[in-house]
Order: sequence, then C-alpha cells, then structure tokens
Amino acid sequence: MEFKRKMIQTIGHPNSLTIFRIAAVPLLIALMVSPSRWCGFFAAIVFGVAAITDYFDGYLARRFSLVSNLGKILDPLADKLLVSSAFIMMINHGRVPAWVVCVIIGRELAVTGLRNIISEKGEDVSASNLGKWKTGCQIAAIIPLLLHYPYFGIDFHSVGFALLWLALAVTVWSGVDYFVRFRNLLAY
Repeated sequence: MEFKRKMIQTIGHPNSLTIFRIAAVPLLIALMVSPSRWCGFFAAIVFGVAAITDYFDGYLARRFSLVSNLGKILDPLADKLLVSSAFIMMINHGRVPAWVVCVIIGRELAVTGLRNIISEKGEDVSASNLGKWKTGCQIAAIIPLLLHYPYFGIDFHSVGFALLWLALAVTVWSGVDYFVRFRNLLAY
C-alpha cells in the first residue's frame, strides 16, 4: 500500500496522464499550423510523449487497482482527440489523403457510439486487444508522418505512408470486429 501511495505521488493518478494527453492536443495543433521542418519535428515529439502516456495510464491503473469509470471514458476520448487532431492537421499539408482520415475518424465515432450502447447494457467497454493494436498502428504511422522530412537518410514520409496503410487496415478490421462481437446488443 505504501508503494502504491508513493507511485501516485511521484507520477500522479492515471487519469492525470490521460488529462495531460488531452491538454497536449492544442499544442500539437499549434505546431501543425506550419508545415516547417522544425514544427513537424516538435509536433512529433509532443505527439510521441502524449501517446506514450496512453500505455502508462493503463498500466498504472491496472497495476495499482486504480481503474475507474472516468478513466474508461476519458482514455479512449483522449486517444481519439490526439490521433484525430494529428490526422486532420496533416490533411492541410497534403501528408495524408482526406478519405483515409474520414474512414479512420468515422470508425472512431461509430465505435464510440457502440461503446455507449454497450455501457448502457452493463457490458464491459474496455478496449479490445485489436483496438489497442489499432491505436498502436495509428501512432506508429503518425510519428513519421509528422516528421515528414528526411532525417539521417530516412524518408520519414514514405515510412509513415506505408504504416498509414497498415493502420487503415487494422482500424477497419477492429471496427468490424466490434460490431460483429456486439451485434446482439444492436437488435431492436
């Protein structure tokens, strides 16, 4: 119990990390207004730091029995805000096709609606493993797309674009999986 208290004092409550992720969104957007190399570099850092908190807030919540209903709602919301904001801002600079972003955000909205129905029926709304892979693939695509320019001889835009197709496939797959698994809850 003492260790748990010290961890919370040092790192903060897992929901604090989730709120940090939400608070990082305006900074990410401000950095993405400019397509410059430096803004993209710092946007990738902000995004990467914010994205890594997704792992730590979940780990801490489970490890120290701090899972809360607020966390179950805020965590996926924070992910969606962070990822959607990055993708939307990259459309403006021609780094990602708008239709891909529409599919990704459309899936997020549809699954969020489904999760609300699942929650109302008293079922568990925690993210599935496939949903976690989806988030990981999206993050893996976004970081090199934010970097965009070549560094150390690596064409980060091409790397990010290849990962974007993987992220799109896993995003669609996980969305279909949610609706297939919970189709019985959608009956009138």
